[in-house]
Amino acid sequence: MFDTLPKTYEPAMTWSWDTYKPYFDALQSAELTADNVVEWLNNWSKVTELAWENYSRKYVAVTIDTTDEARTARLNDFLENVMPPLMIASQALKEKLLASGLEPDGYEVQLRNMRVEAEIFREENVLLQTEEEKMGQEYDRIVGAQSVQWNGEERTLTAMIPERMNLDRAVREQAWRAVIDRGLQDRAALNDLWTRMLKLRLQIAENAGMDYRSYMWKTRKRFDYTPEDCLSFHKAIEETVVPAAARIYERRRAQLGVDSLRPWDSDHQIHVDPLNRPALKPFSDGDALSRATSELFHKVDPALGNYYDIMMEENLLDLENRKGKAPGGYCTAFPYTQRPFIFMNAVGLHDDVQTLLHEGGHAFHVFATDENLPSYLREQPPIEFCEVASMSMELLAAPYFSKAKGGVYSEADAARARIDHLEGMITFWPYMAVVDAFQHWVYTNTDAALNPDNCDAEWARQWDRFMVGIDYTGLEDARVTGWHRKLHIFQIPFYYVEYGIAQLGAAQVWGNSLTDQAGAVAAYRNALALGGTRPLPELFSTAGAKLALDSQTLGAAVALIEKEIHALEN
Repeated sequence: MFDTLPKTYEPAMTWSWDTYKPYFDALQSAELTADNVVEWLNNWSKVTELAWENYSRKYVAVTIDTTDEARTARLNDFLENVMPPLMIASQALKEKLLASGLEPDGYEVQLRNMRVEAEIFREENVLLQTEEEKMGQEYDRIVGAQSVQWNGEERTLTAMIPERMNLDRAVREQAWRAVIDRGLQDRAALNDLWTRMLKLRLQIAENAGMDYRSYMWKTRKRFDYTPEDCLSFHKAIEETVVPAAARIYERRRAQLGVDSLRPWDSDHQIHVDPLNRPALKPFSDGDALSRATSELFHKVDPALGNYYDIMMEENLLDLENRKGKAPGGYCTAFPYTQRPFIFMNAVGLHDDVQTLLHEGGHAFHVFATDENLPSYLREQPPIEFCEVASMSMELLAAPYFSKAKGGVYSEADAARARIDHLEGMITFWPYMAVVDAFQHWVYTNTDAALNPDNCDAEWARQWDRFMVGIDYTGLEDARVTGWHRKLHIFQIPFYYVEYGIAQLGAAQVWGNSLTDQAGAVAAYRNALALGGTRPLPELFSTAGAKLALDSQTLGAAVALIEKEIHALEN
């Protein structure tokens, strides 16, 4: 009956669970044997991919326009009426396969993942997880509605980033304060959302018979490192990266000629050029950004460039910032169509180039997996390696920024862009540690974390531990509410250390490229083609990196980055 599945995703966009159900019933009633298990798995994958594409396209539609109530209603209908029975039916099929004792070739990682999913699954959590998803949409609505009046016109907070990089210090302070003050207007609303969200998460973990941190470790399939390893990673960052970040901030302070570096001068994400050069603005609109980035991808590897050109031709990009869009950027997959989709909020700055390179790496992961693996083996790769795919692409494309290499910049501006990125890698690790350490505190001190005031205090404590060099004197409300401005804390709990781990992997891939660019790109592509079929350490090693969270590995990466910064400056 699986031959009756539609050829494209469109017919399923209006399906109710009643239309999906016969396919799952057929899978459940089938007798499993060694001869038919791969066909059974492929059929299961096809119908599941169709359902997930339905969800992904509805989610994308909402993030593109958070003000469209009809789009939100369609997504919520799916979450409430299709997702719960889909999850229950999928769990039953996992249990059926595990009970069969069958182990298809190459399916070891998927079976390992299924076993842990079966361990933590509770039917009573299905509706709670749907409610949690809807709370994530509430966060998007609150933040997506934030805008300020600037020079007589309404601006989104993202559109204020260029003003926050203005060479006039008074102007950028005014812009920074406008953005922060607008965010603080929603402080009570976000605190209320947080309290409701945390209570819900604790109930989900309790239903599964464990504390929330242990529950999320299994949910995120973290088989290769422990919570204690993360705490050790924080300590390694404190020892090896924080001093390097402090050196960067001190250099910027001296170059700016100011008594102290204030948040409108520099933070972990946005900083004014310390030599008072105008911000790099390499394009005027999303189309120009897209064309220029296509050229970069082609320089890295023609096949990767062709992947990106397919996305341009098939309208699989939504790049420009506008009012009503959800914040941030992401790449998602349309698994039935076997295509990725990139969403971001470009405003004309070089950071947008970096974002598109990053999301492009995710997109290439989707293409590589779909091209090299049959449906039943297209397991989601470990998130830590998904981020190696994206962060490595930012670094592998950087040598081609200059016009002489096919890019858009002068040699000086290309060097400047690369220095900014490399410095950003160093200043990111401490910020990542703040976010991850904060979440470890939240989910091991849940009674205290139910009071947002305590969350403010803990965020401030971790900020002071890791973010050395930026002066927040007199800006206490902005400092302590930084956790409000990190969407992962609200929408993707316990998801952030992956970025720090992946950046360390990407730094090693990049280090290899400094002596053999073609070899590093080939290893990168080989690792992407494995999808999620191999354990995380093996994916790292295939890409030419080592999965390690110690001071020695991290210190070597920091030393290499600082050496390259020095070379680019001279």
